[in-house]
Amino acid sequence: MNIARIIAQRGPSDIIACDVATPVSHAVSILATKRIGALPVLRDGKVVGIVSERDVIYRLADHGGECLELPVEQIMTSPAITVEPGTTVDEALAMMTRRRFRHFPVVEDGTLIAFISIGDLVKHKMDEVQHEAEALRNYIQAV
Repeated sequence: MNIARIIAQRGPSDIIACDVATPVSHAVSILATKRIGALPVLRDGKVVGIVSERDVIYRLADHGGECLELPVEQIMTSPAITVEPGTTVDEALAMMTRRRFRHFPVVEDGTLIAFISIGDLVKHKMDEVQHEAEALRNYIQAV
């Protein structure tokens, strides 16, 4: 199973992102209002990084409240590690585990087409396991 299947019902309007010049305080407001953990950061429509709750907390710990007035470009994690729609769910989960992050911009031909989280991937895996278990139960009952 690949990422394309997970994002099949999503459209470009579902992506919540910010520009490199967005003040950190505004990015924090978006994260809180939308109850999300990260935002892809764009420059001229291209993904150049990700700003996450962790990025904000680390900068607050290091520099105090004045970091809230900085542009997100100064605190974001960059470059962003991206995946393509053809990336398998298992490959994406392995990268997230190995690299210790929780969000992926999904890019096709250099354009951001979706933003997924580890929660999206785990939900998909759980649904897949439940479907396989049900198929096995049906098979056993039929025998």
